[in-house]
Amino acid sequence: MSTPSIRAIRGGTTGAPLIVLGPSLGTSSLVWEDAAKLLGSQFSLLSWDLPGHGISAPASSSFSVAELADAVIELIDEPTFYYAGVSLGGGVGLELALRHPKRLDRVALICSLAKFGKASAWTERATLVRAQSTSVLVGASADRWFSHGSIARLPQVTGRLLHTLADADDESYALCCEALANYDLRGEIGNLTQPLLAISGHDDPVARPEAMAELAASAPHGRAIDVTDAGHLTSAEQPAVVAQLLTNFFGKDR
Repeated sequence: MSTPSIRAIRGGTTGAPLIVLGPSLGTSSLVWEDAAKLLGSQFSLLSWDLPGHGISAPASSSFSVAELADAVIELIDEPTFYYAGVSLGGGVGLELALRHPKRLDRVALICSLAKFGKASAWTERATLVRAQSTSVLVGASADRWFSHGSIARLPQVTGRLLHTLADADDESYALCCEALANYDLRGEIGNLTQPLLAISGHDDPVARPEAMAELAASAPHGRAIDVTDAGHLTSAEQPAVVAQLLTNFFGKDR
């Protein structure tokens, strides 16, 4: 395994406290676009993309979620920062919190867990994508990602996110799946020293609210909040709610 190459974009208010924003599998910084517009008035922002997604180059060799965290930390010049990540991006945040406790002050997980499902399901998805491309996942992902009525309510946002999935590099997506197959931090959540905020989407079938509440309860300084009318991509479906929750959470240190 090796540290993957990823790229990020900067935004927000120069010189303000930094929030690093992590994406979910199959998406890009687009999953944060509307929330970032609201956060940017008070914070400096760095939004990174997974290998083969968005602006990041494709990967050709395997990597772990911990190595994704190593790649992210290399992008950050500031001595300390906050972090918010969706799904896989949240897993990267947990790795950062455990590996760099003196630099990461607070961590927020959006629809994210310390382990996602069975390893066999991820290896099967990797095999499927290599054979048929990420396009084969679009229909099922629409059902997981968004709550009932959101595609009609937010056609541009949801449509662009589903196009991002279809456009993702197949091999890079498969390698992300294999990284998730080997990802399991359930035994380490009790070692977190930072405050942790777990934001769930009430209709999310992946990181269910009760599972996120359990994760928060296992952290020494954890808190869970459930957001209504939201599926797995809560930051995109309810950007104003998520931005306000993050502003309140990260603003406590200021």
